Amino acid sequence: MSGPWLLPFHAGPPATLLCLAPAGAGCGQYRPWQAMAGPEVSVIGVQLPGRETRWAEPPASSVDEVVTGVLGELTALLKPDDPLIVFGQSFGGLLGYEIVRRLADEYGRRPRALIVAGCRPPHMWVGAGRGLADDDAELTKLLDVRALDEDDLDEDSRELMLDVLRQDARLSLTYTHHAVAVPATLEAWGGQDDETVTPGHLDGWRAYAGGGFRRRTFPGGHYFCLERADDVVAALGAYWS
Repeated sequence: MSGPWLLPFHAGPPATLLCLAPAGAGCGQYRPWQAMAGPEVSVIGVQLPGRETRWAEPPASSVDEVVTGVLGELTALLKPDDPLIVFGQSFGGLLGYEIVRRLADEYGRRPRALIVAGCRPPHMWVGAGRGLADDDAELTKLLDVRALDEDDLDEDSRELMLDVLRQDARLSLTYTHHAVAVPATLEAWGGQDDETVTPGHLDGWRAYAGGGFRRRTFPGGHYFCLERADDVVAALGAYWS
C-alpha cells in the first residue's frame, strides 16, 4: 500500500496552505513554516514517493499520477468553501499549476491563490528535463546550487539526493502542456540573484493567470524560499490573514 500524498503539519483551521517542494526534495522542509504561519492556517506538504516518509516506494510514473493522487486526498480533506492557497517551488510550481487547473476543471473549485516560486512557466517545462535525466554532471550542478553543508551531507546522502533529482527530471518529461489560465490570483516569485529563473521567465506566467497576476522579487538565489523563509511565509500570510 502506498503512503499518503498529503502530510498535514497542523489540523483545525479551514484555511489551508498546500506546499509543493522543488525537484529532488521532500516536503519536510515546510514543517517549520507551520510555526511561522501561526494557528490561522493549516500547512500541508505534498509528499511524492521515493523520499522522506515514502522513501521505500517506487517513484511516481507520471505528473498525472501525482496530481490525481493529491486531488483525491485534498478534495476529501477540505470542504468546498474552505480557503486554499497553493504554493509550489521550482518543479513544485509546475505541479501546483496542474493541481489548480484540474481542481477547477474537474471539481469546479477555485483556490484563493496560486503562488509559484523560482519556476518557469508551464510551456517551458516541455522536454526540459531531458538534459538532466541522464546527465550526472548537470544534476550535480543543480544540487550544488543549494549550497548544502558538506559536513551534514555524506557521500551516501549526496547520491540519494542525486537519485531523487534524476527521478524528478524523468517525471517532468511526462508533463503534457495545457495552455489554460487558472481561475485564481497567480503570483510568480523569484530570487534577485537567481540565474536559473529570470524575471522574464516569471513574467511568462501572466498568460496563465485568470484572476490577476503579480511578480515579486526576494533577496537570494534560486532557493530563496529556504534562505528567506520568514519573509516568504509572511508574504503568503496576506492570503489567510
